[in-house]
Amino acid sequence: MRAGANSPQLRGVLFDWDGTLLNSYAADSAAYLAMFRELEIPWGLPELERHYSPDWHSIYRAANLPRGKWKTAEKLWRLHYARHAPKLLPGARRVLSLLARRHALGLVTSGSCGRVRRQLRAFRLWERFMAHVCCEDTRARKPHPAPLRLAMRRMGLRPGETVYVGDSPEDLEMARSAGVRAIAVLGPFPTAKRLRTAKPEVLLRSIEELPAALLQIAD
Repeated sequence: MRAGANSPQLRGVLFDWDGTLLNSYAADSAAYLAMFRELEIPWGLPELERHYSPDWHSIYRAANLPRGKWKTAEKLWRLHYARHAPKLLPGARRVLSLLARRHALGLVTSGSCGRVRRQLRAFRLWERFMAHVCCEDTRARKPHPAPLRLAMRRMGLRPGETVYVGDSPEDLEMARSAGVRAIAVLGPFPTAKRLRTAKPEVLLRSIEELPAALLQIAD
């Protein structure tokens, strides 16, 4: 994945949030399971892992949850999620600090603006990112390229000078649809098998490997 002589210089590195920088699967899955119980949906962890997607509407459809109950489900999920305090993945803060010396950083996440904003401020990371695109910011969600394109417009970046880092096949699909190079990282969410099947050009075992991987394409 080393850039050729005529390749644009890498200027921007954009990230997914949950599972890429934030170790949130325990909180996320616990909130889902509690929500399922209250809505009398006969799903346990195996079903959730089998159908997991960063787009929770996809999960609702897989669980045959009537659309009229989606708002209730979201309120229940938020209520149970708030009882947990996810931590950053090991090395995430150091990696962001290191990359910020050479690149503009952005965030493109399927998470809700309210939750992600609170978490970023709690971790003192809000100012680290030039752009923050959450699920409410575009009508189309991942894997549609609209969220990534919005972030690039806000940052003044072109696809050829941008890399997106994520932990799900939807992240890869979004990046590819936007003409952006993608780096996949194995995280805590149950997406590893599908991620490998998606055949990423670069697959990292952890976010801590990212700086070295970027050196291969930065210049």
